[in-house]
Amino acid sequence: MVKRKLVQICTALLYNGNFAGFTTGNIWNGSSKNICLPGLNCYSCPGALGACPLGSLQSSLSGVFLRIPFYVLGFILLFALIFARLICGWGCPFGLVQELLYKIPTPKLQRNRFTYLLSYLKYFIALIFLIILPLAFYQFTGSGVPAFCKFICPAGTLEAALPLAFFKPQIRELLGQLFIWKLTLLCLTVLAAIFIYRPFCRFICPLGAIYGLFNKISLFGMKVNHIKCINCDRCMEHCKMDCRHVGDSECIACGECRKVCPVKAISLGKKFNLYTLFSLILIRRST
Repeated sequence: MVKRKLVQICTALLYNGNFAGFTTGNIWNGSSKNICLPGLNCYSCPGALGACPLGSLQSSLSGVFLRIPFYVLGFILLFALIFARLICGWGCPFGLVQELLYKIPTPKLQRNRFTYLLSYLKYFIALIFLIILPLAFYQFTGSGVPAFCKFICPAGTLEAALPLAFFKPQIRELLGQLFIWKLTLLCLTVLAAIFIYRPFCRFICPLGAIYGLFNKISLFGMKVNHIKCINCDRCMEHCKMDCRHVGDSECIACGECRKVCPVKAISLGKKFNLYTLFSLILIRRST
């Protein structure tokens, strides 16, 4: 999986190509910031050249005017229909950070019944922090709030809050209890990632929850040749995510299953042509 690691590193560098920002603490304000990136990457990161899809989605529900974010939803839907959670496995910088932490030699917590159940938590977090809380704040205060970015996102703390606080004394002076809370969440995430494979992606990330809903109909992803498959279940024995089968909503297309398949029945690539993809969508809508 050397190829995947190279893609992850290149993606992180492309997302955060404003390298001067990491030496000055100045946020890039170019026109590229109007474009949503596929993966989770904080808008306020000094190196960020684009916008985080979660942050962009929440911004429409923040402030004194609510807006339906057609532009952002269109980007997310496009990424979901083409790649779905393949983006999590190949194009998310914070996923790469967790994978590198997991390589630290320590005893590891293997997936189990509890982690299976915990994997559903991200769907509740998506519902509560992306929709319910912003609308609730708007209802009671007259102004929405980007609840997930503000109260949870450890990627934002790592990529934006810490670098900006390091470079900007005026920002350090404003740090309070909320920063301490988010720094605590980041430390817990980092610690957990040493012992648990990609805990944020598996249990917390709303973007992963959204993309996971499209895993079965995405254009690219993992696929199984059921004629070759001998149902030995070695793919699931080696899977580090909480998958029930190859290509389900928890699959990030990491390719670990492909390496251990004794009959080479698993592959990564185009699952459908566009005609088949849109036919499936129409069938689902009609049922």
